[in-house]
Amino acid sequence: MLRVEPKQFSMFSAAVYSRIPKDHMLKKIEEVIDFSFINELLADSYCSDFGRPAKEPELLMRLLFLKHIYDISDVQVIEQAALNIAWVWFLGLNLEDQLPHPSLLAKFRTQRLGEFALDDIIVEIISQCKEKGLVKTDGISVDATHIEANTIKKIPERIMKYLAQRIFKALKKDLGEIPPEIDTDIPDFNQIEDHKHAKEVMKQYLLQVIQQAEPFAGEKTHAAIAEAEGILADEKFIIQKGLRSLVDKDARIGRKSKDKPFYGYKAEYTMLADDRLITAVTVQSGEKTDGNNFAELLERTLEAGIKPQQVYGDKAYFRPDILAQIEKINAEPIIPVSESAYQINEELFSYNKDSDQWFCCMGNHTVKKKHCTRKKDGKDYEYYRFTFDKKQCVDCSHRAECMGKAKGKARILIVSLNTHKLWEYSQKQKTEAFKEAYKKRASIEWKNAELKRFLGLARATGYGLKAVATQAKLTAIAANLKRIIALAGAKAPALSNANCCRAIFSYFKAPVALASLRFA
Repeated sequence: MLRVEPKQFSMFSAAVYSRIPKDHMLKKIEEVIDFSFINELLADSYCSDFGRPAKEPELLMRLLFLKHIYDISDVQVIEQAALNIAWVWFLGLNLEDQLPHPSLLAKFRTQRLGEFALDDIIVEIISQCKEKGLVKTDGISVDATHIEANTIKKIPERIMKYLAQRIFKALKKDLGEIPPEIDTDIPDFNQIEDHKHAKEVMKQYLLQVIQQAEPFAGEKTHAAIAEAEGILADEKFIIQKGLRSLVDKDARIGRKSKDKPFYGYKAEYTMLADDRLITAVTVQSGEKTDGNNFAELLERTLEAGIKPQQVYGDKAYFRPDILAQIEKINAEPIIPVSESAYQINEELFSYNKDSDQWFCCMGNHTVKKKHCTRKKDGKDYEYYRFTFDKKQCVDCSHRAECMGKAKGKARILIVSLNTHKLWEYSQKQKTEAFKEAYKKRASIEWKNAELKRFLGLARATGYGLKAVATQAKLTAIAANLKRIIALAGAKAPALSNANCCRAIFSYFKAPVALASLRFA
């Protein structure tokens, strides 16, 4: 049951809190942002009439803000809040009040805090900053950054071994034992030198286990069988382009560059180019290309009251659909031309600007690029010729759909670099005005570094798309709260735990001398 009660500090707490420096970071945040909207925003996720009184959403959100500002764990934020009087003041508690158990933060994130609620919190914070005159920019930057998964990727043989073991465990729970009709002797795939043959052996064994287990299947066994069948049904799984872990089923392999793959997720966000406040965040699996969520990011930015006059981005965002959306809001795209952005069936192919490679719907990628010229009607036409990896093309189940009657072993993609609109933008980006304006995009690279190096976004702390999206959005809020201090024109000295404890002990030792307390 959610019951919001008026906050009032005790005399002791108020006396100690009065010694917190006025220019402390948390006090400056409190001066700018009113967090009372959080209780109303999340009220529908609580019962208003029944159950025990719940901790207020605002209190739990403030704890999450502290956790991500200082990049610490749930346990650590509770431990440190018990020692730091500035933190307790920021939480709106008296010094004698009991802090919630760390497990409550996890329950709050997973059960109460919906993904769209975090979007609304970001929007509200930006709106309040705009109302207070802290937002002065008229341009936004958009970019994506990589997040490593909180697990390692495994080969299909090992995953199929785990799936068989899960079926065995489920049978034990349903029946109390594994029926003798089921073959529990899992093949040792490590002894098979041919990797392709090893995958086929494990696949046939798993299909055999599924067939043998179905007549004995109870509720848990049916669930284990359904999981195994669903994974095997994905054609990308066997060729190692799909699921690579049973712990985190949403993580995928993407590329930072042509020679640097990564395993995890990709966070995409928009940021005010000058004020460097993040206006919206989305997260997708690692194999996705930049720009897929631009419409959502732009919509959230507009909801916050930001009407950009310029949109800055790298060449990954030079796409017809994105340019059309920017034109629709009467903004100017400050985006370099991507020669590989047109005349492509985006349902079959996508482009990764970091590695300068094309990827097909089955996860295959180009291994060769050649600049070519041909004559047509007495004119020279330039284009790029991309060649996919023939090893996968030969055995691909979509070969007929993709290549038609072509006799070559590998799919060849011809990409034109001369369209009318492409020419227009290519001429514009050669001007000094464009080059000068494009320098503003660099600020988003600084923000990438801050999010990953200082706020913990380099690696996921949970598993699955929802958990990583929650982490990314809370990290963005933390970055915004820290940035607000700079925009408000104040420094943010921290109050050490030692000095906080010294102040409290001094009060108990000599309460009459409270007025003489000093903090280093």
